[in-house]
Amino acid sequence: MALTDEAITRIRTMIQSGELPPGSRLPPEQQLAAQMGLSRSGVREAVKVLESARVLDVRRGDGTYVTSLAPRLLLEGLGVAVELLRDDTLLEVMEVRRMLEPVATGMAALRMSEDDLDELAQILEDMRGAAGDAEKLIGFDTAFHRTVVAATGNETLTSLLDGLSSRTLRARVWRGLIEGNSAHKTIDEHHAIYLALRSRDQLLAHASALLHVNTSEAWLRAVLSAPIGDGR
Repeated sequence: MALTDEAITRIRTMIQSGELPPGSRLPPEQQLAAQMGLSRSGVREAVKVLESARVLDVRRGDGTYVTSLAPRLLLEGLGVAVELLRDDTLLEVMEVRRMLEPVATGMAALRMSEDDLDELAQILEDMRGAAGDAEKLIGFDTAFHRTVVAATGNETLTSLLDGLSSRTLRARVWRGLIEGNSAHKTIDEHHAIYLALRSRDQLLAHASALLHVNTSEAWLRAVLSAPIGDGR
């Protein structure tokens, strides 16, 4: 493992220094191992690790390349990690969302296109038509917030929030809302966010999103504290 870790560090340094820029092809394994003074097996394992992290792209029969290193690739594993978090840590995820999502929504108020706003209007209509269906609401909820955050034009922020907003987390909140007969209130909160965005009111969009995240966090707390076996 020590040799593999060293190989990972050396390859990362080559990428960070610009010696291996995005899209470039790594030297053949034997040449790279000799260049770094490490064993081929150590280099091979390092490449596997960096491929899993979406830093490298191994193309069979062609070679190994540095990926684009775009945020959407490098932060892709965040969502997988969030899915594995324990209940007590999920509330920490909601805290992070509370820090980021309202700011992103406020930014979107100034940057959204009319087409984006029209798309949100359609998603809202779809949400109202699926008020009792948790699975459909999860999909529409994801689409709504992804559309808003993507409109900021900040790919890193979009990737972070996409990873933090895991499907499992949304499912637990929406199922709690439906069982509590409060899904319509949360849909109304989405409508308030939409109206603020449509009016290009940055502060109102920020406040509306903050209220919405706070509501979701409150419901998550209720779901997590509910006795086991109550159906949630």
